[in-house]
Amino acid sequence: MSAQTTISNAPVAAVRKKRKTSALRTFVKNPKALIGAIIFLLFVVVAVFAPLIAPYNPSATDFNMLAPPSAAHPFGTTSLGQDVFSQFIMGTRVTMIVGIGAGLLSTVIAILIGVTAGYLGGVADSILNAICNIFLVMPGLALLIIIESYVNNSTPYMNGLIIALTGWAWGARVMRSMAMTIASRDYIAAARLSGASTLRIIVFEIVPNMTSVIASNVMYACLSALLAESGLAYLGYENVASTSWGTMLYWSSQNGAMISGAWWWFVPPGLGIALLGTSFALMNFGIDQVTNPRLRTSRNKRDMKKLMKELSQKGGVA
Repeated sequence: MSAQTTISNAPVAAVRKKRKTSALRTFVKNPKALIGAIIFLLFVVVAVFAPLIAPYNPSATDFNMLAPPSAAHPFGTTSLGQDVFSQFIMGTRVTMIVGIGAGLLSTVIAILIGVTAGYLGGVADSILNAICNIFLVMPGLALLIIIESYVNNSTPYMNGLIIALTGWAWGARVMRSMAMTIASRDYIAAARLSGASTLRIIVFEIVPNMTSVIASNVMYACLSALLAESGLAYLGYENVASTSWGTMLYWSSQNGAMISGAWWWFVPPGLGIALLGTSFALMNFGIDQVTNPRLRTSRNKRDMKKLMKELSQKGGVA
């Protein structure tokens, strides 16, 4: 039996499993991606078990005011006697739900509009592209502030929904360009001739071949949503009674934490935003390497050269 026949008879599930294992191995071998994944998973664990980790009620005002970090209060207390560590832990859950949820929803909208426009072309492309251009020329922060001004006491989750509904345009533009390129390939023409519906071609032929673009857009969209939500909360366009990293920065600013030297109040949420954003950026390096054959080939060549150099050195010593 020939090798070609053996490969053709291999179960589809086994082939897919092998590809997933290879992709995971490539991702883990990337130091930047591994560090980013560890930081991200750490925040996920904190968000999931936040009620168990937080030692106190984040809204309780039972402690000394503006107490510096100590064993009882690792991140100190606020001007109202609230435990900053408990606020940070509970704020991690809210901020991550808003950031990741808004990023995923924004990416879904970008795929629906961008891929549909790129594949269909014609009038549909003109209409969808015009809508995309309208959102692109609007200043993002100014648009969010205008919308927020009409929403009284907006919750973090409402802010996330607004961010997702207004932040999809850049991703849609990239998706459209990629879909137009893929739509001109031979296997798409073969799918049309075989009678496949438009929905089937988009879902099973085009979207799976855009994995790299989609994954990168998810990371960028989550990072943008995280920064946008924190920025809106810091500016006061969010229910200040909620607990998130952005509202922590808002209250620390309103109560003059920087002037009074209470660095423990604003440093933890600011550092949390920076670390979570960095984790998205670092994981994006690994995703690029998994989905981009050129980067994967380049890495393999470097590993081979390193191995040959080590073998030659061992041979010289012997």
